[in-house]
Amino acid sequence: MDTATATQRRVPRPRADALRNRERIVAAAREMFVEHGPDVPLDEVARRAGVGNATVYRHFADRPELVRKVVLSVTDRVADHAEAGIATADADPDKAFDALRTFVHAAADERIGALCPLLSEGFDPYHPELLDGRERLEGAITGLMDRARAAGQLRTDIAVGDLMVALSQLARPLPGTACPGADSFIHRHLQLFLDGLMAPARSELPGEATTLEALRQH
Repeated sequence: MDTATATQRRVPRPRADALRNRERIVAAAREMFVEHGPDVPLDEVARRAGVGNATVYRHFADRPELVRKVVLSVTDRVADHAEAGIATADADPDKAFDALRTFVHAAADERIGALCPLLSEGFDPYHPELLDGRERLEGAITGLMDRARAAGQLRTDIAVGDLMVALSQLARPLPGTACPGADSFIHRHLQLFLDGLMAPARSELPGEATTLEALRQH
């Protein structure tokens, strides 16, 4: 047995209940960040997750680490939806735009707009985990849009950044405010936006297509 194998065998795997608690904490934090913003007390997150305060701090050293895991969770889930859309478009190119439409609504349900308030001062957007997650997400969305464009169903004068700006704005929650039925309005407005993305284009857009690189520079 080599040294690396022996070391791997000595490292205990997290218990199933510990993994479940960690997932519950991340899910609860995401809900509360959406409802109240990123500064919600961690005691409240623990209460929502149904665990003790010590359990939260045992899994997450501080608030930035928990915020990072929430952002990564949302990013990964949205990437899953985009990759599922690619599989649908590959199976039937005529359904490429339908796959894009399904993805956009699913991304809204994942509260992707909640990422914006979380990316505040003190947050490290260049953490290796986040860079990997962002690369996967960008690649998946780009691939899905490329398929819809190749099928002649998506207008040619937009880029991934245009889609993400609209999605983050239209799906952005309003922490701490009461807005009954907000989800129904979000999906209604997203549908109007998506209709405007369909080819052939009915108007000429001002400016240039927005890339994700351009968004990061601003």
